Amino acid sequence: MNSRLLLSMTRKAVDEYRMIEEGDRIAVGLSGGKDSLTLLYGLKGLQTFYPKHFELCAITVDLGFKNLDFGKIEALCEELSIPLTIARTTIGEVVFEDRQEKNPCALCAKLRKGALNRHALELNCNKIAYAHHKDDIIETMYMSLIFEGRIHTFSPVTYLDRSKLTVIRPLMFLTEPEILSFRNQMSLPVVKNPCPADGNTKREWAKQSLASLEREFPGTKSRLFTAILNGHMEGWPERVTRRRGSN
Repeated sequence: MNSRLLLSMTRKAVDEYRMIEEGDRIAVGLSGGKDSLTLLYGLKGLQTFYPKHFELCAITVDLGFKNLDFGKIEALCEELSIPLTIARTTIGEVVFEDRQEKNPCALCAKLRKGALNRHALELNCNKIAYAHHKDDIIETMYMSLIFEGRIHTFSPVTYLDRSKLTVIRPLMFLTEPEILSFRNQMSLPVVKNPCPADGNTKREWAKQSLASLEREFPGTKSRLFTAILNGHMEGWPERVTRRRGSN
């Protein structure tokens, strides 16, 4: 995937779900993974020509795992002229040592989001951009159906009543293979995920299960995504689409 497609798909999401308004100050949740680094590029590129002016900053939540080097991420943010805040925490210690959680993902995500929100508010941001992509949306719906008995997935735009922040997901129309392609093309400085639970989660199961269905019934994931977009799911904003040929 090239930069042109990244910008096109980022703008498509931003336009169709009204993710950005004039004067927004947006914090990019920058984990150092391929998805969040791609998001950083996408929003920085969009910022140069989008008719609604907005500011960007980046926040990396350091979970406290040892031997993590964020130097390359700091250099990238400096190159893109995006201020970076590294939020130092002990979340990894709390989850894996103090609590010794058997299913750590939910608690880790809750604590990580709390830290991200606090720092976003301290930086006077009104929005946070998450790097969830098309496959994430499909996998979340699949897990919700299998494990919770309901049809649900996260919304492109979510207002958080408690913090008064709005979460946006500008990569929602991009697939994971497309993001992998962009990472390889741009040689993104990906920081390896040090989490002990990485690759051994319900999400990884969902990913593999959907891949199996896709091999047996090609187009499965595309049809699931279409069903999500057209399903009038609770919490989803109205989608604005342009007619072909309109400006």
